[in-house]
Amino acid sequence: MLNITNNTLNKKVKLTQYASGKLVFNKQYYKQLNRFLLAFAIIGIIVLFLPWTQNISGQGQVTTLRPDQRPQTIQSQIPGRIEQWFVREGDSVKKGDTILKISEIKSEYFDDRLVERTGNQIKAKSSSVTAYKGKIDALQRQISALANERDLKLEQAQNKLLQAQLKIKGDSIDVEAARINQDIAQRQYDRTLTLQQEGLKAVKDVEEKRLKLQETQAKLISLENKYLANKNDLINATIELARTKASYADKISKAQSDMYTAQSSQYDTEAQVTKLENEYTNYKIRNDLRYITAPQDGFINKALKGGIGETFKEGEQLVSIMPSNYQLAVETYIRPIDLPLIHIGEKVRVQFDGWPAIVFSGWPNVSYGTYGAKVVAIENFISDNGKYRILLAPDEEDHEWPKAIRVGSGAKTIALLDDVQIWFELWRQLNSFPPNYYQPDENNATNKSAKKK
Repeated sequence: MLNITNNTLNKKVKLTQYASGKLVFNKQYYKQLNRFLLAFAIIGIIVLFLPWTQNISGQGQVTTLRPDQRPQTIQSQIPGRIEQWFVREGDSVKKGDTILKISEIKSEYFDDRLVERTGNQIKAKSSSVTAYKGKIDALQRQISALANERDLKLEQAQNKLLQAQLKIKGDSIDVEAARINQDIAQRQYDRTLTLQQEGLKAVKDVEEKRLKLQETQAKLISLENKYLANKNDLINATIELARTKASYADKISKAQSDMYTAQSSQYDTEAQVTKLENEYTNYKIRNDLRYITAPQDGFINKALKGGIGETFKEGEQLVSIMPSNYQLAVETYIRPIDLPLIHIGEKVRVQFDGWPAIVFSGWPNVSYGTYGAKVVAIENFISDNGKYRILLAPDEEDHEWPKAIRVGSGAKTIALLDDVQIWFELWRQLNSFPPNYYQPDENNATNKSAKKK
């Protein structure tokens, strides 16, 4: 049996003559296994030619479609000190409900009657503005009266000036006539004197002519004096006219100066009133800010500042609130290499954490427990995790998302792309090639989504 001897037994004795030998040497081993392997190989080859939907998977979480529907924190616009809480964590609040009361920590706002006192200052300053307006009106009336009086005085002075001019004109005519009379009297006197010397006239006639000559000379001198006096009156009238103009110009200028001073004071007081009104409004709004209210309907998640008497700075977070009305969405992240494959309106399948699901990523029509979504926003800048953020909204044409889903829960996403054969997908995965690049057509995309459903 061990072939130690040179006399080999198997050549002399045929084992197949015996019944046990027949059972051992004539039996076919692994017949069923070979059949199974053959069938498995045939099925595997057939499966390689089945259609497979290329996809991009990602991890994300449930969020809201609109930014104002997401969880938010409430801050205080002013620094303060917590005085009283009106809610507890988990309470439902309506828009405008008071959440907590705070008090001031700055000394300039300690006065409880600050708004009232500022209002009194505004009233006092407003009265000053009214008084200045009255003073301005009085000065304007005074300026108007002075202007009227000036016009009358100027008209009177001009009349006097005109009278003086007319008097001078008349006096000049009288002087000229007196000179002519003097010349005539002089010639008559000279003729009478000559005739008297010749003996043709009496001495009496000469004396009469001499007297007449003297009278005309005296009259001429009187008229010349009157003429000069009237010229002085003309000069005085001219001076009086100029003095009247200067006097009333000075009075009106002084009244205008007082009016401009009053206007300047009025404008300055109005500026002070405006500043006080601004402060009054700020103080009034600041008083309202002592009560922290809910910005919208929601639920109190967590008090970030607790206790009574705790102080905080402006802009510091006090409490977290979750809006009660919101539209669910999913934010997921994809690799930069897959970004060109995602388009607005692309169909995506979503699996939520806590919801049982059987997922075949390449065969979405046989998957169970996934829900339809579509791409509504694609981030244009890479996130901190080195991926791009995609926002998904529920697909109205698919099953409605579960009601019990809450914002912040996890989600897995599968973006559905082109349909290829399984052997091609295996070859692509082994070579680390990206999925097929394509630009979806609206009609094809509609037919494709209907086919996948």
